Amino acid sequence: MKIRKKSDSMKLTDTNIREKDFHNKLQSGAGGRLENIFYKALFNLKKDFFIYLKKNTKNKVVLDYGCGVGVVTEKMTDQKPSRIIGIDISDISINKAIQSAKKLNLDIEYIVDNCENSKLDSNTFDIIYGSGILHHLNIKNSVQEINRLLKKDGIMIFIEPLGTNPIINLYRKLTPGSRSVDEHPFVSKDFNLLKKIYGEVNIKFYGFLTLFFSPFYSNPEKSKIFNFLSKIDQLIFKLKFFRNFAWSVLIICKKN
Repeated sequence: MKIRKKSDSMKLTDTNIREKDFHNKLQSGAGGRLENIFYKALFNLKKDFFIYLKKNTKNKVVLDYGCGVGVVTEKMTDQKPSRIIGIDISDISINKAIQSAKKLNLDIEYIVDNCENSKLDSNTFDIIYGSGILHHLNIKNSVQEINRLLKKDGIMIFIEPLGTNPIINLYRKLTPGSRSVDEHPFVSKDFNLLKKIYGEVNIKFYGFLTLFFSPFYSNPEKSKIFNFLSKIDQLIFKLKFFRNFAWSVLIICKKN
């Protein structure tokens, strides 16, 4: 297993430092966040995310962008990429990821690095993916950095929360301790930026009825209620106005 540590010259903005401290503290604590009980509403989003990765990562050079403790990185090794790297600003998260990979004897290269301004070489990766990371970063800096790192025709695929549902935004205001002060879920200007940088941009919306009716089902994979609600959501999201009430999106962009 290849492991590289961050260099002392890693440049961090004040926001980077706050995010690093937040996630180091999160990974040093015990227990999970209250919000975790709601993530079952995004089961179909995560399913689509993994289906795409499983179909497209074999024999590819892959980057887990904001890998955290490496949960998804480890899953991706089953798809036989030619090389897989995980980077994260949290040294505590990376240390946990390294220890886990060692126990499982997985060939993963983990690096403590700044996702907005990494030390990785340009035009290196076929696929760069992440889940819930871009909204912690400077969007412009991060998507330009991803574009730099991707090969020609390379793909970025990310799961990100939306910042357009007023009820969810109210909940966020009422629970500030559950997130870092610099988080900024995606809004229209962020999608417009993606369209300026990338050749192809595809956005799929998730989590409206599946979220607000989540008390009525437990296991979404086996729930007829969830299956019905998720299908209705996709019908509703065909209308642009109702996309504002989605919780999260799947973003897939292709580099020119």
